[in-house]
Amino acid sequence: MANIRTIRRRIRSVENTAKITKAMEMVAGSKMRRAQERVLAARPYAEKMKEIMSHLAAQPSDPDTIHPLLQERETERVEIVHITPDKGLCGGLNTSINRKASSFMLDSDGVLASVVAVGTKGRDFMTRFGRELRAVFTDMTDRPSVNDIVPIARIVIDDFTSGFGDKVCLSYTRFVTTTRQVPVIEQIL
Repeated sequence: MANIRTIRRRIRSVENTAKITKAMEMVAGSKMRRAQERVLAARPYAEKMKEIMSHLAAQPSDPDTIHPLLQERETERVEIVHITPDKGLCGGLNTSINRKASSFMLDSDGVLASVVAVGTKGRDFMTRFGRELRAVFTDMTDRPSVNDIVPIARIVIDDFTSGFGDKVCLSYTRFVTTTRQVPVIEQIL
């Protein structure tokens, strides 16, 4: 049978573990609030950029003088930039975005689709179901810099201007709340 000293030592150990857990919870909450603030602060910028691009694309112009990235052409091949997390344990996030991208590719009647996978969960899903992977980018940081994004943009722009892809779509999750993210597929080129 355990003596009093062992029991008291065990009680102190459990109390110390509770204090450490509480501190970790506070740090995680702080990080979550900062991330949420960054997402909400960037949203007006992204919406304004989308508005400007739509306005530019809608301008009437001579087909010979239009910028190559604003050209519209008959869609024979779609390229999807599929953005997913590198890790799991995020509820249905991975499943919902992978399911949305897969159904988008299946619904594209007779149109070939290739994927630029950003994140291991998207890469694994597309590989498992035999989708053509044009490029794979994994181990992206939580705060990607321009240098992290340039290779992805270069592949997409080169494929579009060379005629490999006639339409480029972005597959990602739109943040609504910390417990709800909505899968979105949006045409960008």
